[in-house]
Amino acid sequence: MTTTVECAQTEQQQRQDRPATWPGYLLIGVLIAVLYGYVLYDLGRDWWFEPSLSQGLLIPPLALFVAWSRRELTLALPAVPDWRGVLLASVACLFYLAGKLGAEFFLPRISFVILLAALVWTFWGVQRLRTLTFPLLLLATMVPLPSILYNTISAPLQLLASDAASRVIELTGVTVYRDGNMIHLADITLGVEEACNGLSSLSTLLVASLLLGFILCSRPAARWFVFLAAVPVAIATNILRIAGTAWIADYRVELALGFYHLFSGWLVFLAGFTGLYATAKISNAILPGASK
Repeated sequence: MTTTVECAQTEQQQRQDRPATWPGYLLIGVLIAVLYGYVLYDLGRDWWFEPSLSQGLLIPPLALFVAWSRRELTLALPAVPDWRGVLLASVACLFYLAGKLGAEFFLPRISFVILLAALVWTFWGVQRLRTLTFPLLLLATMVPLPSILYNTISAPLQLLASDAASRVIELTGVTVYRDGNMIHLADITLGVEEACNGLSSLSTLLVASLLLGFILCSRPAARWFVFLAAVPVAIATNILRIAGTAWIADYRVELALGFYHLFSGWLVFLAGFTGLYATAKISNAILPGASK
């Protein structure tokens, strides 16, 4: 009886000595809202008004759902605050300041995800952070590529897609002449514009590869393989899309520039998703260490 009373007194004393955490959490939440309110609002506008970025609207709910579905695994581990997380928070702040001073959108946006990881590390510890690695990685894909990187790889991808599509068309017996990103057919000339460089489908398939790897694959090796496979799958499906448009245009122009052109984006995603699904199933079965 005496031991029970002493334990209760000790727990009560620990609760009294422990600093109130909820006011601190509330203060941190207010500071994040002040700093990142407009950053997130501007990001949301890009998702809403830019069709190539619209997949970003689905990513935060998906990341939250994954984190919530793994809550028992996360909360089963002890919360061990680690002040090394403050160093990561400092990196996030530096990214934020650099982006604001340089009028660059990517750094402030990605710093939000880094800051979330830093807060989990600081208040919950590295073990709980590991259980939330996938939701945080998924959340990072909601941020569009920086402009300098997008512009660097956009033109080479346009030329690659137009060249490969021309070669595919030639295999079907269609006469074609390519000049840069212009594909000349008998009755029409098609231009592989920036919107057809495949980056939008690549961004969407990268998110799909993360989800498929998480759901279908049981080992990190298979998940990494599916994630990396998204790049060639996206490029290949985009080439087939352009080749299909050119082939139909050679047969009947109005068909290529009408319904097919509008619907082909969905066909590309469906073909890419099917390819990634098959890749995930096969890699999970044959890669070393993967569970069957």
